[in-house]
Amino acid sequence: MNRGMMLKLENLVQLHCACRQLHSLSYRKIHRTHWKPVKSSTYPMRPIQPHPQLWQTDTFISAVLSQYRLLATKEGKRPGKQKLPPIKPKIERQEVEIQQRMTAEDLARAMDKDIDHVFEALLLTGIDLDSLEPDSVLEEVWIKEVVKKSGMKYKWAKLKQEKVRENKDAARRPPADPALLTPRPPVVTILGHVDHGKTTLLDSLRKTQVAAMEAGGITQHIGAFLGHAAFSAMRARGTHITDIVILVVAAEDGVMKQTIESIQHAKNAKVPIILAINKCDKPEADPERVKKELLAHDVVCEEYGGDVQAVHMSALKGENLMALAEATVALAEVLELKADSTGLVEGTIIESRTDKGRGPVTTAIIQRGTLRKGCILVAGKSWAKVRLMFDENGKTVDEATPSMPVEVVGWKEIPSAGAEILEVESEQRAREVVDWRNYAEQQEKIKQDMEVIEAKQKEHKDAYKKERESLANLTWRQRKAALYKTNKHLIAMRSKERVESDRNVLPVIVKGDVDGSTEAILNILDSYNANDECELDVIHFGVGDISENDINLAETFQGVIYGFSVNANKSIQQLAAKKGIKIKLHNIIYHLIEDLKDELSSKLPPSVVEHIIGEASVLATFCVTVGKSKVPVAGCRVQKGQLDRKLKFKLIRNRDVVWKGFLTSLKNHKDDVQIIKTGMDCGLSLDKNIEFNIGDEIICYEEKEVEQTISWDPGF
Repeated sequence: MNRGMMLKLENLVQLHCACRQLHSLSYRKIHRTHWKPVKSSTYPMRPIQPHPQLWQTDTFISAVLSQYRLLATKEGKRPGKQKLPPIKPKIERQEVEIQQRMTAEDLARAMDKDIDHVFEALLLTGIDLDSLEPDSVLEEVWIKEVVKKSGMKYKWAKLKQEKVRENKDAARRPPADPALLTPRPPVVTILGHVDHGKTTLLDSLRKTQVAAMEAGGITQHIGAFLGHAAFSAMRARGTHITDIVILVVAAEDGVMKQTIESIQHAKNAKVPIILAINKCDKPEADPERVKKELLAHDVVCEEYGGDVQAVHMSALKGENLMALAEATVALAEVLELKADSTGLVEGTIIESRTDKGRGPVTTAIIQRGTLRKGCILVAGKSWAKVRLMFDENGKTVDEATPSMPVEVVGWKEIPSAGAEILEVESEQRAREVVDWRNYAEQQEKIKQDMEVIEAKQKEHKDAYKKERESLANLTWRQRKAALYKTNKHLIAMRSKERVESDRNVLPVIVKGDVDGSTEAILNILDSYNANDECELDVIHFGVGDISENDINLAETFQGVIYGFSVNANKSIQQLAAKKGIKIKLHNIIYHLIEDLKDELSSKLPPSVVEHIIGEASVLATFCVTVGKSKVPVAGCRVQKGQLDRKLKFKLIRNRDVVWKGFLTSLKNHKDDVQIIKTGMDCGLSLDKNIEFNIGDEIICYEEKEVEQTISWDPGF
């Protein structure tokens, strides 16, 4: 073999080895997915996989040589260093700024997506998509879920730090120098149970007071008699500003529920009591019994060694009114009441109302300083420049000193009864105070809302986390079953909500002549507890006459309007009649409450009452054959009333009701009859095959619907 042949053979062997290496590499790449290419310092080989039968053919060798030459040619063109393929840059996820109380629309805008994208991302999250609207507020857990599902990341938006505002509120002055204090008349509050004569006594005392002052009979007059304190709220407020409490107790009724409450209010405020035993002119009056009953409540009259003055009187006939007034003045002298009548005014609002000609009007008691026309006052979130003042008899006055009751005209809005009155230097200062109080109230409300939101978010977050943890180790089939169960639970919850939405409710609107009246009524309504009866929903309350807005609101909620000492003009009444709205107007509070009780009772479904028509006893039992079946028959005698076949019957055995239904037959001897009267015998069968026992009772009855009444007891 010559040298040329040897070289050719050597080259073929090298090519064969190269081909086997290529085949091996290709096999690994195709059939072993874990294979990774090995770095080469020369050139990368491209794998080929020829057919096994071509390994030893010239065609195969030619193909290999062609491939080899191609690779060599490409390698010759490569620079010194191998050029690596470009590395794809890492895609940065979009960042979304989120914040508390975002709506679905806000979130879509922050993500630069449409609202449908947000809804799709919330699928299968447990949220009720049926009730979700673009302006619905999303909880934190759902906001984060939508961002994550969208392939984005979130960051909390920086909250704008609001500059802390300086406290601009007004406050009472420091206590006055004792040297500046001057004597003042007492403020008297009349308390007691409803219908014991408080209003009559109040009117009589005021008339007596005016007559006595004109005649000079009383040297030190009484500053104010406060009435309209029949209920807890007004009693509590009255004792905070009063000096003396006159406790009215009817001589024939004695101590009642609201009498005890009045005593408690007076004791809590540490105010002395004068006992007025009213209606002593009645034959059944027993003043001594009243005094003895009061001993149990630590009210000890002077006759029993105590310090409480007791006056026997009749407010209706005017008996002993002067004695009561003198007892009040004597107690005031003992108390040595004094006040500072200089400087800025301080006082308390007793009642507030809207007057058609004057606008917002308040009744106030001045406690410090002297109120004059032009004074700038602040009360609650309202302020006033005093334009007019009236005394309790409706006469205009130029000034009001401590303990003097006065009506003030000039308020921008109606302040609440019980609000503190403070005089300020200017209108600008008054606006600052009101603005600060509105701001402080808003901040407090935001704080409370955030606490509720955070608590609710935590609750939902914990529930969501628990649900996710329970699904973590489940297969997709198990997860699907769990989600189906969750959705089924949500459907059941919605069904329950729909049932609750159909509950029995009476929506009402309450309007009063003054703020105190409205508050007193609302406090009574707070004592109402539905107890599975008709619910009471106060949808609106306010001060003033019935307005068109009240009618529209009542129409929206299908409610009833109750007014205390207010009016509804003809046009309002016509509008209410046209829209089918009830307007109930009253001048006595407990009449209004009785009317409300009747309205609540009318919303209750009627109860079914069984009215017994006749009674019979089973004396014998036997069976008759009807067709192919045997029917039990009872031989009976009517003991009371009559048996009427068309009515309902029941079978009683050992005092237990065994059956209720209708008769299939009623016979006297062999004749079918409709009615069997007392003392007659009969045979009867039931609409069910029930065996009779001797001694069973057969009761014939009819069902009647009876109107229910609510069990609410407001205390009078």
